[in-house]
Amino acid sequence: MAGGLTYQEAYQWGYGELTRAGIAEARLDARLLLEWCCGMDHNTFFAHGERLVTEEENRRYAQCIAGRAAHIPLQYITGEQEFMGLTYEVNKNVLIPRQDTEVLVEEVMRYLHDGMRILDVCTGSGCILISLLYYSNDCTGVGTDISGDALQIAGKNADRILSSRTQRKPEAVFVQGDLFEGLDADDKFDVIVSNPPYIRTDVIDSLMPEVRDHEPRIALDGREDGLFYYRRIITEAGRFLSGGGMLFLEIGYDQGESVRELMQAAGYGEIEVVKDFAGLDRVVLGGKHV
Repeated sequence: MAGGLTYQEAYQWGYGELTRAGIAEARLDARLLLEWCCGMDHNTFFAHGERLVTEEENRRYAQCIAGRAAHIPLQYITGEQEFMGLTYEVNKNVLIPRQDTEVLVEEVMRYLHDGMRILDVCTGSGCILISLLYYSNDCTGVGTDISGDALQIAGKNADRILSSRTQRKPEAVFVQGDLFEGLDADDKFDVIVSNPPYIRTDVIDSLMPEVRDHEPRIALDGREDGLFYYRRIITEAGRFLSGGGMLFLEIGYDQGESVRELMQAAGYGEIEVVKDFAGLDRVVLGGKHV
């Protein structure tokens, strides 16, 4: 990219590069990356499009556009993603938080009461557990993940976000292990929540390259039928749920009935399938009988 460009000219260049690369949201991504590289907000870009991009901003923007043109997700370039009104650090070791998952958090919050203990299985960036702790009072939580690299990000997010509360900082502990591994055998939780890998193995190669080639496969692959981790979580969760405790699971759009049946077979009651903003099945929840 040539030097001495204005904000508007730099944006037009970036938009053209992303369009040629086949990026679906080329216009939006070019603007967001320019704003991020220049440390400005949306209003500044539109009100002062004639300002010149500095040499350092020019260099950084060219690198960011090259990365996005290679289908690296925008969130991995900027290193952040907003979720539940909070800004989370993300990198290639964690799944990028999605708006659909906010439905899961909101369903847990309908049930959550002060002082409850929460377990987030397959915590990734920690966005589910941290959001629940941030918006509740006197709750504590544990997040588990098989990836130590993911847990480093979760821990950093917890320290930064939970420390920003005006109330007392909630306690969040992160444990490395495969689902419930690493927990004490007598650990009990009022809520167990999970957004596990649920995409069928044979579908992954058909996903958009941003997901297929850059997000961690371990966080996507739900094995042959996509239900592998649901079977394990539903079977094993009962040992860690308090009497009357609740299990909340995010699901794929076509998995509602299958996961409902798994929970019924395991003896859960009051099972519900909740739809997302698009009207698709997104969450299955149920209670452990006392």
